[in-house]
Amino acid sequence: MLALTILGSNSAIAAFGRNPTSQLLQTNEDFLLIDCGEGTQMQMSKFKVKKSKINHIFISHLHGDHYFGLVGLISSMALQNRSNDLHLYAPPPLKDIIDLQLKVADATLPFNLLFHGLGEDGVIADLPTLTVSSFKVCHRIDCWGFKFKEKTNLRSIVPARAKAYEIPPDFYSRLQSGEDYVNAKGTIIPNDQVTVEGPHASQYAYCADTKFHKSIVECVKNSDLIYYETTYLKDRQELAESRYHSTTVDAASVAKAAKAGKLIIGHFSSKYEQLENFLTETKEIFTNTELAIEGTCFKI
Repeated sequence: MLALTILGSNSAIAAFGRNPTSQLLQTNEDFLLIDCGEGTQMQMSKFKVKKSKINHIFISHLHGDHYFGLVGLISSMALQNRSNDLHLYAPPPLKDIIDLQLKVADATLPFNLLFHGLGEDGVIADLPTLTVSSFKVCHRIDCWGFKFKEKTNLRSIVPARAKAYEIPPDFYSRLQSGEDYVNAKGTIIPNDQVTVEGPHASQYAYCADTKFHKSIVECVKNSDLIYYETTYLKDRQELAESRYHSTTVDAASVAKAAKAGKLIIGHFSSKYEQLENFLTETKEIFTNTELAIEGTCFKI
């Protein structure tokens, strides 16, 4: 199971108690930070997120509301004598920005900051419990979305059956991968005699700043949960497109076409104090929608 906590849900400017974009995705083994707008550290403190547990950070693009909190976070980790590696997946120019900020501050990190530049679509991280892929979205500058998929799709062993066929435990991992067992007499024990279909592999898709583009649908297809930006209500469709952002209709249309389980909408423009209309408009097209309210934890 995955758990997603919203740390920041507003767009470029913090307003009405809402902060710039940041999210925390948790597995049984990993804490992953997705974008790191200004104020992320304060939000982590508020919602009791231990920064020491974060080993992987994903930055979608280099507009300030998505990464201005990053160097501060890295510096705090250094001050707290972090020693374990920190992996950063981000647009390539971010490395030069971080290097410059550390240089002018005459700062040395006590841990390895391992930078992974985003480029071609595809798998960018293979973690013990997850695979993470990136995909290009359609924004004013290079910008990527991320897809996080659990590695829980192995077959489940039925212990009583495996024991009855005298299958040794050291073969169990191969059974989970779908392999048949051949015993000492040469008899083939079909895999489906001793295993059943494994648990569903949960999938979360994060669509960063983007205007609507049909190619995104294929990238996030069949996700259990999709986060999609809704900077504007539907009456600002023309403005949204001109600024390479999306509306409630765009987000709902993507979720519906992608056959998503649930949709979370966020990245709200600071021109809106109240958010009820965002939910109303989106639900007209895709019913299972929720607002990205800061502090909310979604189980996936």
